[in-house]
Amino acid sequence: MAELNYEGAPPERASVTILFAETRGFTRMSEVLEAPVVLACTSAFFALVSTAVNRHQGFVASVFNDTIMATFAGLDNAQHIVLAAQEIQQHFGPLAETWDRDYDIRAAVAMGLHCGDVVVGLAAQPMPGQLLIIGDTVSVAERLLHRARAGEFVLSKAIMDELAVARFEIEAIALPPLKIPPREPIQIFAAPLDTRLDFT
Repeated sequence: MAELNYEGAPPERASVTILFAETRGFTRMSEVLEAPVVLACTSAFFALVSTAVNRHQGFVASVFNDTIMATFAGLDNAQHIVLAAQEIQQHFGPLAETWDRDYDIRAAVAMGLHCGDVVVGLAAQPMPGQLLIIGDTVSVAERLLHRARAGEFVLSKAIMDELAVARFEIEAIALPPLKIPPREPIQIFAAPLDTRLDFT
């Protein structure tokens, strides 16, 4: 499968790499901001993530609240998803500075990256034509997002193994395994910013 673009194709199983990204610190502050400001800030965040994802051959699959999910076709695209995550990580800094200056919002971005098989197809109901990406791989990637601290992204061993095959080097530190009974614990790794942010 070259890309996740179905346009009427039948459902199928596919191997993908998945990136979840969300803001930390912004959603709570959105309760006290004017509605146009909330929408403008969220749109700026989604645009930043989408630009990085598209630049590195990914596809934005869904957005919800302050969270965006992107997919990259195939397991051999692990280096592309990491490059996208690194770009998001670095480019969020200037956006966060603007939010801090203009709205007194202290925010960061966190991400979770995983790869594996999913079922992909178009929904019949309740939103006909909506692209659906379903499977345990999606659930694990979302779990990794929640394990990430402010400013960092967390990768599964599956991603690290694909990076090793591609001879793509990344500085990452081992974290306590992700435990989702009854499966075996999943080895995970964190790629933090150079400067640790002290909030979550």
